[in-house]
Amino acid sequence: MAAELVLPGGASRKVAVFLAEAVPGRDGGERLSDLLNGAGPRFIPAHDADTDAMVFVHRENLALARVGAEHEPHMVDPFNLPTEHEVEVKLVDGQVLHGIIAYVLPEAHSRLTDYLNSAPPFFPLLEEGGQYVVLLNKDHVAYVETLRR
Repeated sequence: MAAELVLPGGASRKVAVFLAEAVPGRDGGERLSDLLNGAGPRFIPAHDADTDAMVFVHRENLALARVGAEHEPHMVDPFNLPTEHEVEVKLVDGQVLHGIIAYVLPEAHSRLTDYLNSAPPFFPLLEEGGQYVVLLNKDHVAYVETLRR
């Protein structure tokens, strides 16, 4: 699956990431978010599209990964509408992203801070325009600011 992996400081690589065809407990194949948030290996093998080389990326040092939205469909709960926040996210290295954070949590714990504190290590941001999902590494986020819609 094609992805853009971005390191702290903004250096990026366009790669093909190798994902499993099936995962336990869910229909369909593995998603990049499964790989980044799972308990698997620290180094993710990928094929660099520009250099035609195999690269092994240390997932904890990734600032973010960007994929087409079709590769990271939102988990839809047919009984609950998601809470959505339009946000600006500033990374520790100064990179700034804009988009929407959407989630479903119990009403008593549905604040954005509740989600950010309970979200997995990489949480999704739907970039403006909805074409891409950015999987943000919480360890590289300086702040999340809500914007008015």
